[in-house]
Amino acid sequence: MSTKPINTKEKNPLQKATGFLRNNSVPVMFILICAVCIPISGFSPSYLLSEIVTRMGRNTFLILSLLIPIMAGMGLNFGMTLGAMAGEIALIFVSDWQIWGIPGVILAMIISIPFSVLLGLLCGKILNMAKGREMVTSYIISYFINGIYQLIVLYMMGSLIPIIHSSIKLPRGYGIRNTVSLLNMRQCIDNLLAINIGGVKIPMLTFIIIAGACLFIIWFRKTKLGQDMRAVGQDMQVARDAGINVERTRIISIVISTVLAGFGMILYLQNMGNISTYSSHSQIGMFCIAALLVGGASVDKASIGNVFLGVTLFHLMFIVAPQAGAKITGDSMIGEYFRVFVSYGVITVALVMYETKKRKAKSLLGAQLRLDQLKEEDEVK
Repeated sequence: MSTKPINTKEKNPLQKATGFLRNNSVPVMFILICAVCIPISGFSPSYLLSEIVTRMGRNTFLILSLLIPIMAGMGLNFGMTLGAMAGEIALIFVSDWQIWGIPGVILAMIISIPFSVLLGLLCGKILNMAKGREMVTSYIISYFINGIYQLIVLYMMGSLIPIIHSSIKLPRGYGIRNTVSLLNMRQCIDNLLAINIGGVKIPMLTFIIIAGACLFIIWFRKTKLGQDMRAVGQDMQVARDAGINVERTRIISIVISTVLAGFGMILYLQNMGNISTYSSHSQIGMFCIAALLVGGASVDKASIGNVFLGVTLFHLMFIVAPQAGAKITGDSMIGEYFRVFVSYGVITVALVMYETKKRKAKSLLGAQLRLDQLKEEDEVK
């Protein structure tokens, strides 16, 4: 007599919809916010599309640098700021040497690599000593390295480190000015191969570079090292038992992330056309992580699709919120406060949801183990 197995996984449409909303609550919330703010702001569709394309080209590469540490189980890498600082130092040297345009961008990327690798190794070694607390540790490391960065650019450059051109030095003869102009390389990558469709400028070369980064991540996941990182991310002890050098694998993931963040910062600043020497990097990690979480990523799972959805929703909110706030309250600062509040709030909500889900999973696992134990005791009796 055969018995037909009961399919307990079938759900009715209401349960499916509830599950979808629960798993994608942050993207859905931002879609609703944007849907309300767009008509109030009064911006035309062509203007919004143009701004989104520009911001996507400017920020996407930076956010992609966050994916590999998540795959390795190290959470959201607030230490990507270290790579951003390496990119800024490289651009300061390039601007001092007066090498502009695409050669200047390429040279800055090459110069940033040793700085990024060194900082990534330092960050990775410290994070290996703080397993389970990587995010808060990387956040504090970024503050520590920021202090060293400020010391280098404020006192050492021009005194110990030769800086030729006085245009980027402070009047006292050493230290770098608050703003370093990159006007001669501004949007040099964005303008090359750019096409104009309906008044919207599409920086094709920038998107080709972003596509290359996406293909690299897809390829990397299939390599032996990528598979090792996924194994480490799932269970470090099991990975160690399988012969994987867990500590080395984690360090490599942080080094790759830091190098990519340095490249991303150089692309970001060539689009902006200047370096705010002491503050360009300060919020870059926070906004990139917020955008990734807005796209539906979590602390332990993120995809390339989350990156593009997050960039679109997060920056769409950044564009329309101040204008909508000005229309509703008569004060544009309300919208400014709102978007800053949301950028921090979405990180808090995502972390709380992740911790709640993790504790619930542990509780269910404990209950299942207890039930199995009781069954074994009953069988013995």
